[in-house]
Amino acid sequence: MHDPASPSEPASPVSPRAPADVVEEVMAWYSRAILAERRAPHSDPERLEQLLAQRQECARDRARLEEADAEETARITAAYAARLKELGATGP
Repeated sequence: MHDPASPSEPASPVSPRAPADVVEEVMAWYSRAILAERRAPHSDPERLEQLLAQRQECARDRARLEEADAEETARITAAYAARLKELGATGP
């Protein structure tokens, strides 16, 4: 089965929304982690700052997708698919 987020293959032309979806999934992970950190009894300000910065980076990359060419779109999608896989292993 074809995986549109596979780093070895370009993003599927069938769904132009797929690259943004991958970025948004990573953003959602960071949002959940930010919420958890804010609710933690002993919140770590440095970790919170790092999570906020990473979510902001996602927002910039999502905006870049709107004007990116196919090569840049594939690169961003592959990077976020890899990050999502990595984050899935760690949990928020």
